[in-house]
Amino acid sequence: MHTIASWRRLLAEFVGTALLVTAVVGSGIMASRLSPNDVGLQLLENSVATAFALSALILTFGPISGAHFNPVVSAADWFLGRRTGTGLPGRDLAGYAAAQTTGAIAGSVLANLMFDLAPVTFASKERSAGNLWLGEIVATAGLLLLIFALGRSGRAAVAPAAVGAYIGAAYWFTSSTSFANPAVTIGRAFTDTFAGIAPASVPGFVTAQLAGLLIGVGLLLAFYPNAGRSADDIVVAHPLDQATHRP
Repeated sequence: MHTIASWRRLLAEFVGTALLVTAVVGSGIMASRLSPNDVGLQLLENSVATAFALSALILTFGPISGAHFNPVVSAADWFLGRRTGTGLPGRDLAGYAAAQTTGAIAGSVLANLMFDLAPVTFASKERSAGNLWLGEIVATAGLLLLIFALGRSGRAAVAPAAVGAYIGAAYWFTSSTSFANPAVTIGRAFTDTFAGIAPASVPGFVTAQLAGLLIGVGLLLAFYPNAGRSADDIVVAHPLDQATHRP
């Protein structure tokens, strides 16, 4: 076990989130070009690419930062672990969220550039409706339940495949196509493509995701009262010295 420097963990969260959003946005652009007349096929192509990319990125960056790539996962990890001195230290929570959000924006810019679009093209796709917000609550709460249940039951090693599979499935069973991530939501506002979300729609989605965070944590404490004991293994086990796990 050895201590991983804070800057390395923040860089991992920045790069990992950037590549995740690049995969989401880039596969959406490619899908709309390859299957311009079939929205269902576009969503299938987009969801499969996202699921595979997310699994690969968790495997790549998990040993460094835990591969959260998501402020609600980081917030839940901090909250659940704070009583047992495990999980993400409180002093690192803001840094993780900032790295994830800036990384998400960078990911949209990178995808735009790869497909010969302007670096920033603010999305025009409105996603503002109560049923979409409900979909985000369900997607976010379900994601947290999955991640922390795996950690508490000693199955964190399967998290890359399980989380990728969940997000891929949630593209289809939620009305919102499962953003489930405030940082990714903000990042996707910077591309006027298949995966975009209009800036005016972002606050509603983020609010719903925060509601999903509260519900998810509440359910976790009901199902797994000692969930915080395994917070060090979220999303996957990573070799941080125990001295760094202090709120």
